[in-house]
Amino acid sequence: MSGEHITPPGGGMEGSWFPYPSSKPARLIPPIALAYIGDAVYEVAVRQYLLSQANLRPNHLHRRATGLVSAKAQSRILQLVEQELTEEEQDIVRQCRNAKSGSVPKNADVLEYRHATALEGLFGFLYCDGRLDRLRELIGRGIALMDTKK
Repeated sequence: MSGEHITPPGGGMEGSWFPYPSSKPARLIPPIALAYIGDAVYEVAVRQYLLSQANLRPNHLHRRATGLVSAKAQSRILQLVEQELTEEEQDIVRQCRNAKSGSVPKNADVLEYRHATALEGLFGFLYCDGRLDRLRELIGRGIALMDTKK
């Protein structure tokens, strides 16, 4: 488990893909805002993972992506990796799970949605804090665990 901060290739901000620093340290960003960026980071990771696979037909890509990014899938991933989280990461998950977002999507129950938001919040925190090695480790673990369950 690495908490190491890295600088992306080609310069730019430490631990970030683009040169737009957060307005606050990661620990002070509201949980829903962490989930907002974490959702996008996870979506890109899943898409990149799918492009590394053999079948690149659009319909297949969409079905596989949905199987990994749905609230149900994210909730399951959180359950599968929760025991591997540090105390700090568990605290972030708790804060993000309890945050009120104001809406629940049609295809998820409230509990699944809150757990999915918690996972996205954790990913957002790790991204904003520059812990890209740990972010990749958890995302990779979650994808691997879900792929063995298909």
